[in-house]
Amino acid sequence: MNEEKGYLQVYTGNGKGKTTAALGLTLRAVGAGKKVFIAQFAKGQIYSEIKAIEGYLPGVTVRQYGLKCFIHGKPKQADIDLARQGLREAAEAIASHQYDVIILDEANIAVFYNLFTAQELLEAIALRQPSAEVVVTGRYASDEIIAAADLVTEMREIKHYYQQGVMARIGIEY
Repeated sequence: MNEEKGYLQVYTGNGKGKTTAALGLTLRAVGAGKKVFIAQFAKGQIYSEIKAIEGYLPGVTVRQYGLKCFIHGKPKQADIDLARQGLREAAEAIASHQYDVIILDEANIAVFYNLFTAQELLEAIALRQPSAEVVVTGRYASDEIIAAADLVTEMREIKHYYQQGVMARIGIEY
């Protein structure tokens, strides 16, 4: 493992591309021989990128902690239970020091929907080795997460074909 300092990155905002950016970093990390752990909160569908990772990217572990559909309105108890299980397992993966890069995909959404708190998320992140890079994605990043981050990128929607009735397309949005 490389002993350079790792940073906390946050990708947030209402624009498209937060998870895609994190997966791009995953690709770069694997190309450099790094091991990556990806925890996807509030996601339970098998997206095309998951198929590609599991089939072709060695050194990447992916775990999903969500139902087959995204949260709309009030979360179900199952949403809460899966997210809390995911945070426990992600904390164990972080504390194991086996991974160079940890992606906590949609963790901001999990905090926003009160599936777990920003403090609980930060406590899990604090278990990392000093060289581990952590990326937290999702809309509505909390003030606490933003304050703790070393890098914050906001994806801002300017125009999106979804507003013209174009639904998510396989291989493009999922």
